[in-house]
Amino acid sequence: MLKEFPLEQKQEGNWKEELKGLRLDLSHLQQPVKAAGLPVVVLIEGWGAAGKGSLIRSLIRELDPRLFQVVSMSEPGQEERRWPFLKRYCQAMPERGKVLFLDSGWMNDTVRERLRGDLSDEEYRRRLRSVERMERQLAADGYLVVKLFLHVSQKTQRQRLEKLAGDKDTAWRAGENDWRQNKNYARTLEVFEDFMTQTDRPWAQWKVLDATWGPQVQCQAALWLRDCIRRSLKLAPQAETPALAWPLREPLHLDEADLSKHLDKERYQKELKACRERLEELHNRLYRQKVPVAIVYEGWDAAGKGGNIKRLASALDPRGYEVVPIAAPTPEELSHHYLWRFWRRMPKTGHIAIFDRSWYGRVMVERLEGFCSPEDWQRAYDEINEFESELTDFGMVVLKFWVHIDKDTQLQRFQERQNDPEKQWKITDEDWRNREKWDQYEPAVNEMLRLTSTTFAPWMIIESNSKEYARLKTIHLVIEAIENRLNQKE
Repeated sequence: MLKEFPLEQKQEGNWKEELKGLRLDLSHLQQPVKAAGLPVVVLIEGWGAAGKGSLIRSLIRELDPRLFQVVSMSEPGQEERRWPFLKRYCQAMPERGKVLFLDSGWMNDTVRERLRGDLSDEEYRRRLRSVERMERQLAADGYLVVKLFLHVSQKTQRQRLEKLAGDKDTAWRAGENDWRQNKNYARTLEVFEDFMTQTDRPWAQWKVLDATWGPQVQCQAALWLRDCIRRSLKLAPQAETPALAWPLREPLHLDEADLSKHLDKERYQKELKACRERLEELHNRLYRQKVPVAIVYEGWDAAGKGGNIKRLASALDPRGYEVVPIAAPTPEELSHHYLWRFWRRMPKTGHIAIFDRSWYGRVMVERLEGFCSPEDWQRAYDEINEFESELTDFGMVVLKFWVHIDKDTQLQRFQERQNDPEKQWKITDEDWRNREKWDQYEPAVNEMLRLTSTTFAPWMIIESNSKEYARLKTIHLVIEAIENRLNQKE
């Protein structure tokens, strides 16, 4: 891809005049892109001093600034390294109808870390898999992903770096990593080549451009971007999710849960006190060993999720956890990939995020209420498994609880809420409507449990006809999972 690419071959043509026309073409495409709700990601990678900044300035020259954003992805800082690798990229993704220009990104980060020796062979392979997953999920959701690589020879790069370093106003642009690239040009080329070969897909192709001459490369990039957008507006084929084999646990089924389990209040209070003390101790160790935890609560209305979360959270240091209530997506959230809002709320190392409902809404309420297409929710099972695999590969503990009750218990709790003025706020017309669809939700829940209870992020059914039993079982499971991870770390 790069090794055979011819460099420093200047082509004849009136590049400056052609570039003016292409910039206008791009500006005229902004309204069709907005009207179609097409989100566009333009990733610009390449050698240091290859002209990435100049290319971005050229591409946006005639664009309406309200419909695009430029993000420069510098080397991640100490705080950003405490997040899963993909988080800062996923949360930067544009909303539908807008364009994002990324000045370097996941390729530059990966190649730099690989060359420094910060990534083992296995970690590098996982990183490539992460990138492939992200790009495929974006494309499957309707994103246009355009990837440009600006290529220059070792000689040209060195000349440009020397020129930058010789001017006090531009010396900062010739960074240590750029000089290291030039000194180790052959090895860097090899890693660039491997990364591009492994991540070149029909839905996210690499376009290599000779960046020796400014107007020429700017014109070629504008032409490629314009044609990519035009093809996408004509509904070019999107990425298809391949059939994936996930390591699944023995299938769970709601009918197999023993809802008669209960706990007397005296034993409950005694065990709860001991569990809180143990969990408080473990939270300190989590922070010290930099282990992140994500806890997902799903379940029937009135199953007791709120009370369960309250007892769990009461044992935690409030500076080290967040409860994330998930309601209907906002207009901003709807304009992004459905996992976007969850990537943004992932905990950093040493912290805990407790999700009161979650990304599983895609295969339950969104599926049954018709808020997404059958293709969307059917594809989501693998996308969710991929998402959770990314989290656990990062070292995160992922716990998923289905808080389960029977229909009679739900009705009793609904009526208690309805008749108690202090609890009436907890019961809504929507709760009653959802109850009427119990028989539709139950098979959807069983399918979700069957297809997404993986060995790395298993589901656990919490029998909750007895709230006391449910609360203690949940805390015991959290303690057990955290202890297992901490013991592995030690």
